[in-house]
Amino acid sequence: MLETFFSTFISSTVRFLFLLAPFFVVTMFLALTRGLPAAEKASIIRRACISAFVLGLVLFFAGPLLFSAVGITLNSFRIGAGTLLFLTAISLVTSGTRNHATGLPEEDRDDIAVVPLAIPVMIGPATIGAILVYGAELKSVPEVAGGLLGLVSGLLILAILLRLSGYLERALGKTGLNILSKISGLILSAMAAEIVLTGIAGFIAAT
Repeated sequence: MLETFFSTFISSTVRFLFLLAPFFVVTMFLALTRGLPAAEKASIIRRACISAFVLGLVLFFAGPLLFSAVGITLNSFRIGAGTLLFLTAISLVTSGTRNHATGLPEEDRDDIAVVPLAIPVMIGPATIGAILVYGAELKSVPEVAGGLLGLVSGLLILAILLRLSGYLERALGKTGLNILSKISGLILSAMAAEIVLTGIAGFIAAT
């Protein structure tokens, strides 16, 4: 049981961290909070991560209910969500940005923590689909516990990177952050391919 928990926890932490595209989020956070005091930046990070966790938690458990209500199978959703995630990965590899969250809000917002930082910068359409799939795949209590803790750990690591964003910008520069975004996009593309291939294999086996 513990072995299942820890293996799920480690794999889920890695999965969720790359699903969040941390270095792209850091780049967007720097642009959105330029000139703000440190205390306000810390507050934005805290509220954004809490918002992302609440949405992720809902999506984590909503998969089976959604699939049943819509009348689609998990394998079919794997193929669709994996394809969408692959398109996002391509955008990260080619330009270092997510295709659904490349622009900054045109108007001033009172609170940027939820929109656009938590949604769609942290959790966009492709990430939503992937979380629905991962949540539906975990069946036993140790797997679910490990998956949830992996989500929390992924967000905590992202929060740490955001708190260190100023140092990362000075150390790596915009070019360095862009390169890291492209590398994370490459890993994300492999994850997307695995989701699609699993869905195809499951669909063929079921027919």
